[in-house]
Amino acid sequence: MTAAVYGQPGSGARFDWGLTGAAELGRVCAALVVVDVLSFTTAVEVAVARGMRVHPFPWGEQAAEYAVRVGATAAVGRRQTTAEHPWSLSPAALSSAPVVADLVLPSPNGSAISAAASATGLPVVAACLRNARAVGHWLRRQGYGTLDAPIGVIASGERWPDGSLRPSVEDQLGAASVLDALSGVPGGLSVEAAMALAALASTPDLPAAVRGSVSGRELTESGFAADVDVAVRIGVSDVVPVLHQGVFSAA
Repeated sequence: MTAAVYGQPGSGARFDWGLTGAAELGRVCAALVVVDVLSFTTAVEVAVARGMRVHPFPWGEQAAEYAVRVGATAAVGRRQTTAEHPWSLSPAALSSAPVVADLVLPSPNGSAISAAASATGLPVVAACLRNARAVGHWLRRQGYGTLDAPIGVIASGERWPDGSLRPSVEDQLGAASVLDALSGVPGGLSVEAAMALAALASTPDLPAAVRGSVSGRELTESGFAADVDVAVRIGVSDVVPVLHQGVFSAA
């Protein structure tokens, strides 16, 4: 009985962190939303908006082998791109890279969570600051957000050097932006979801908060400020990437 409370019963929209939180909510929710603002789900939105199909894949050298098997192009690390191979986890790079039909996009957080969540058979949606409102509205139109069909919103977070979860400002605010669009669902918000939403309400300048966060500063100081610029364009997209049979494409 005690374990059941971790699924946040009695609410239409729920919130948790990371791979373990996604597994927990995946047992009890009817749809999952994955948020990894810097940068997986932002990169997914950019790529899908340009007509690419995105295959999430856990970080590792096996991504290139998998891409060969499925006839896709494998994205590489930000610093590994070349003029001949410009596809990476960088949303800015994907904004101008040639369009390919299928792109394997590995990352240790949002991509790994998405790949694992796809095994549940539930609809899995990629959300970021660019499309959070569109994602929330789409889910409500599909009838999710009731007590019988609750939504689980997952902030991916980052990783400490020892591999443990590092909760991140940008993903909490991204998840809260989705929850803001879900705040009127019939089943209401869980306490965890409401507390995440409270962070958004107390953030007067969302782009500044993301830029000033550890993750935002890390990318900027590494020479990838353009990725942060793309990620903080609030509400500019109506694209809702939905994972079906292991591939993200537009709903």
